[in-house]
Amino acid sequence: MTFIDAIKTCFAKYADFTGRATRSEYWWFFLFVVLGSIAAGAIADVVHLLFMLATLLPSLAAAARRLHDTGRSGWLLLIGFIPIVGALVLIYFLVQPGEGANRFGEPLAVQ
Repeated sequence: MTFIDAIKTCFAKYADFTGRATRSEYWWFFLFVVLGSIAAGAIADVVHLLFMLATLLPSLAAAARRLHDTGRSGWLLLIGFIPIVGALVLIYFLVQPGEGANRFGEPLAVQ
């Protein structure tokens, strides 16, 4: 999946917490959010806040779908609230390769 395809997919499924997301889809969208946040912050604090609010729900949905691809529940995103260790564990889960067929559906074609 390309950078542009990942952005389109994540915004098309902006509130879809079902299904699966490939590693490339999630990490390209993550890169978009980081770069967009930096650019918006350079413009003005209000623009940065609006960008972060606009990408909050798609980011959570993409992360939940990414966890589904690894065979884990999207509720594991709540681990991120545990200081330091939670973020590290969550990153570990998000970088894992996708499973074959699991309770969240068939694997997507592109990994």
